[in-house]
This record gives sequence, C-alpha cells and structure tokens, in this order.
Amino acid sequence: MTRRGAWRRALRGAGSLPGNRVRLLQSGADFFPALIAAVDAARVEIHLETYIFHADASTLAVREALVRAAQRGVRVRVLIDGIGSRDLPADWLAALRDAGVAVLIYRPLVTGWRANPHSLRRLHRKLVVVDASVAFVGGINLIDDFKPLRLPAPRLDFSVEIRGPLLARIHANVRRLWRLVALTQLKTLRRDPAVEPTWPTDGRIRAAFVVRDNFAHRRDIEHIYLAALALAREEIWLANAYFLPGRRFRRLLREAAARGVKIRLLVQGHTDHPFFQSAARALYRDLLAAGVAIHEYHASELHAKVAVVDGCWATVGSSNIDPLSLLTAREANVVVDDQPFAQELRRRLAAAFDAAPALDAAAWQRRPRLSRMLSWLAYGAVRAMAGLAGGGRWT
Repeated sequence: MTRRGAWRRALRGAGSLPGNRVRLLQSGADFFPALIAAVDAARVEIHLETYIFHADASTLAVREALVRAAQRGVRVRVLIDGIGSRDLPADWLAALRDAGVAVLIYRPLVTGWRANPHSLRRLHRKLVVVDASVAFVGGINLIDDFKPLRLPAPRLDFSVEIRGPLLARIHANVRRLWRLVALTQLKTLRRDPAVEPTWPTDGRIRAAFVVRDNFAHRRDIEHIYLAALALAREEIWLANAYFLPGRRFRRLLREAAARGVKIRLLVQGHTDHPFFQSAARALYRDLLAAGVAIHEYHASELHAKVAVVDGCWATVGSSNIDPLSLLTAREANVVVDDQPFAQELRRRLAAAFDAAPALDAAAWQRRPRLSRMLSWLAYGAVRAMAGLAGGGRWT
C-alpha cells in the first residue's frame, strides 16, 4: 500500500467522507462574523455548544444574533459548560431565555468544583450547527480575543466552517448530546420535526468528524493523532495550548524524529494556567534531545489545538494533547485530508513559529535540578487528577 493509501485508510477508519467544503477560520476576527452571518441566515434550527460563554462586546453580538433568530421562530438551543461558563451573568441567560432560546448547562456546579475530581469531566467542545447545512468546529470559545490576558495581539486559535456530507454526522451528534443532557436533567423534550441535513454538491474535500466522549469514543481523537505520527515521513507541525502527551505519543514523536521527520511544536509562552505549563515543561528536555524543535509562543495567548502532517493531513478542534482532554472531557475535532487546506493551515502556523524562537536544547539540558523536579511533580499531579476523574490510565 502506498503512503497516500495508508493515510486514506486511517481516515476511513475514523469515518471520513468525501465531498465537503472546509474553510479555515483564524481567531475571532474570522470566526465571529462567519458565525453571526450563519445565525442571521438560520430559518429552522441552531445548535450551539461552547465551553466558555463570556460576557463581553464580541460575544454580545453573538448573543443578540441568537435572540433575533429565536424571535423570528428559529429553534435555538445553547449548551454551555458549568465550569467554563460559570461567570456568565444571570441577565445574559435571562435575555436568551426570555427570547425563547433553550439553554442547558452541562454538569452544573453543585459544590466547589475543585473539591470533586469528577467535576473535571467537562463539555470542552466548541461546535455550532445551523439548519443542518453549515457547521463550525474548532477551539474558539465565545470570548473576546484579548480577554482575559489583555495582550497586544489577538489570541491564536482556529475553527473550521464545514458544508457537505459530514453535516449529517455532526448534526446527529449535537442533537444526541442535547437530548442526553436534557434527559439527565429531567427536562421535558419537545417532539420537534426532523431537520434533514443539506449541502452543496461541489465539495471536494475528504474529512472526518472525530469526537471524544465517555461511552463509545473514549480514545478516538488520541488514536487519530497516533496514526498520523506513525505515518509521517516528512514533517509534523503541532500547535497545542496544553501539551502533556502520554508515553505512546512521546515515543512516536521520538521515532518520527529518528527516521528524519522534521518536528516543530508550538506551545504556550503566556499562560492562564502556570501549573499546567510547569507540568508540560517536564517533557521538553527529552523531546529536545530527540530533535523536536519546541517554540514557546509569546506574541499573544496560544489557544490553538491544530496539527499539519506531511503537508496533506490536518486537524482542527477543541482537544488539547493532555490527559484532561484525551481522557475526561467531551471534545470534537475535524480531520482533513486535503493538501490545499493543510498548506493554508501550515502557512498560518509558519507565521506563528516565526514569532516564537525555538528553545535552546543545550540550555534546557542545563535547567536547574529543582526546576526539573517541580515540573515532574506537576506532571504527576495532572496525571493523578485525570485518574481520579475516572479517565483511566494515561499511557
């Protein structure tokens, strides 16, 4: 089997479908106008899922678009996370519900979340489906690009707009999750007329919708990453906000580097979670020694969860490469087998890599022993947290 055939086989195993249009969106400047335009064009149904729904000027425009849609008779359903959106003001929720928007909170807080490891099982997806004809999947929350860190440049993040046969699977998935959450919260379910997915017939891109949940798809996103690393022959570019991979992932990176694959990793410089950054840095020494180029991004906040492999395979989604995303949270990624799309994402990542000088491997080898020890303690604590949350063994 040719290498291209091996890529196709791996994607078919993930449920890929041909005939899609997939458009790359970078940060809020691309995402919010596209989302609002789709919501304003909605005629039947909107499903929106997000980890963070933050009250600010950027998201006010999204809220008002959802209100307008509900007021003209569109069925609007909003699912937000109980921790990520815990600070959403009551008057914002009231404005949505008063307009007829159905709002559910995924795993709402009952006690302090830090005291309960099972509270780490979060809705981390960022996913919108409008009229079963267009979907947005990626890492961009409903929050202004400059909050909360207030850096001079916008947050670096990505989403994709999808039109095509993949809509049938995405639409069915969001409807199923809405019904599941409603049933667990003893909400009355209306018998809504079915919306048949529709799409243009001129799409040309093969893509897969890959989710992680706690039922039938516990390791699907991790496995698609591992397959890509194993098949890589030329280059691997990873941009990931919280990078704490398990042993198998690290082994495949080292093996890829040993066979001559050029590997570049973009990670956070500025961070809102110093503890997780310290844990991630425990892994840098060995990866640098293996030949992986690591760049810490300081131009703005890095929130992306994307990858490009061999200039033809790409993924954009919500899943970090860490035990919380890959073992406990609900996540959603789109995997794309299309050279023009992969090259576009690669071009945008190249600008980010250029703004983030690579770490010096020799200097990292001389990092003080106390710093290394604290980082490994942090890494062990993150692994333990995932285990206590019921995520299983992190290998």
